[in-house]
Amino acid sequence: MYTLDKAQLERDRQANVTAALVEDLGSGDITAQLVPWQSRAQAHITAKQNAVVCGSAWVEAVFERLDPGVSLDWQVSDGDRVVPGQVLCQLTGPARALLSGERSALNFLQTLSATATRSRRYADMVKHTAVKLLDTRKTLPGLRLAQKYAVTCGGCHNHRIGLYDAFLIKENHIAACGSIVPAVDAARRIAPGKPVEVEVENFGELQQALKARADMILLDNFGIDALYTAVRIADGRARLEASGGVTHAGLPRIAETGVDYISIGTLTKDLEAVDLSMRLSL
Repeated sequence: MYTLDKAQLERDRQANVTAALVEDLGSGDITAQLVPWQSRAQAHITAKQNAVVCGSAWVEAVFERLDPGVSLDWQVSDGDRVVPGQVLCQLTGPARALLSGERSALNFLQTLSATATRSRRYADMVKHTAVKLLDTRKTLPGLRLAQKYAVTCGGCHNHRIGLYDAFLIKENHIAACGSIVPAVDAARRIAPGKPVEVEVENFGELQQALKARADMILLDNFGIDALYTAVRIADGRARLEASGGVTHAGLPRIAETGVDYISIGTLTKDLEAVDLSMRLSL
């Protein structure tokens, strides 16, 4: 598991907001110009379904960039559960800024809340076990750190952030190196101290990964019985991660096998945006 760097998350957040506003406003919001520049307004963001909230800092960054005169009063915090009709945030400030920022702000809030909501639903399913659920690199382009933050708000955990902070030695890497042991040895030489994980597809490869003293071993598409056997074979010599073919219905059974981690791409890639609304009054 890996911990997000807060400074990098903030840099990414500012970059996210810049890209969103450039994309949406372009040369300027011509419709907002229908409203006199001096007009002030109030607005509130409301949930229209059950959800776990995430993304408040992105909303704040949108309006801060448009007009520092916009004030936000959050009624909830990231990670809170909300119900239909619940007010999440009240906003006050220049009407043009509220109108121009509405879509970008809601896009961030509904997408990150969707990630947190799904993560919480999956985490709740395995809370009777010691397993930790991990995200993957299957994230929306440009929103890698934002979604990984949302995963933690939902009670799950981060796998490696990218290709730079840990080794994940897969079939093609193994083939290029000749076998698992020399691949792991090479990884130790290239980046001492970086975690080394090896993906295996059968018990023979599992034994090789254990011999190589891999830190983690990814059990790729192992069935339930095979997972139980792999846990017995490893006997604590490496942390085990189940991956591949993980379904919502089958998740508890996988968790109960005794593996340390289960990685689930759907936490970040198969999302349905949370239904939110923002209503403005002059």
